[in-house]
Amino acid sequence: MTNAAAPSRLPRRLKTFAWAIAWLALGALSIHFLFSVYAKYRQVDAETYAMFWTRQGWLWTHLGGGALTVALGPVQFLTRWPRARPRLHRWFGRLYIGGLLVASVGAVGLISTSPAPLAIRVAFASTATAWLTTASVALAAIYRARVQTHRRWMVRNYLVTLAPISFRLLLPAGIAMGWMPSPTMIAALLWLSWVLPLVGYEAVRLFLRVGRVAGSSIDTVTAGAR
Repeated sequence: MTNAAAPSRLPRRLKTFAWAIAWLALGALSIHFLFSVYAKYRQVDAETYAMFWTRQGWLWTHLGGGALTVALGPVQFLTRWPRARPRLHRWFGRLYIGGLLVASVGAVGLISTSPAPLAIRVAFASTATAWLTTASVALAAIYRARVQTHRRWMVRNYLVTLAPISFRLLLPAGIAMGWMPSPTMIAALLWLSWVLPLVGYEAVRLFLRVGRVAGSSIDTVTAGAR
């Protein structure tokens, strides 16, 4: 009986391990991103801040709130707090949403005062909208006690949270492919920085769902043959 149950537990353990590795990788990228950004703006002068020199308040409002969400995301996903310590999980969730709202205020200020071309400002605004929308749906789900729906939308929200990191990965990749840096290219990469991760997440969910359905069908056929 134990031997029969072991194969069924193995794929689940592999899936858990794969997700843990993925979130750890995202966490490592997030930490590297935070250190690089804060190291960049540590030197307070007009040359370093460039277009943000007269908008430092909006910039640090956005960076401060964003840093909180980037740091808390892996903690929420990689720990057992949601089940073992739900109260602590809720408080960290509130801090996460608080950081998101603060960062969103900074984003609105930066977008509204930006000298960048319209296409880039629209792309930034779309990212902020996707960020707030996924968080709102996740909150609505948990208030209705729809835990699984809440988790799925929080994963989507965190993938949008990581859009600046995705953009930093996409930009050199685009240049390596021969794309010339331009407002159109920057705007396109800003859109892709959150759309691609969401599409990838949905593709993985669909793949796993099809695998579960196929496995159930095989089990049913096998049971019938017996």
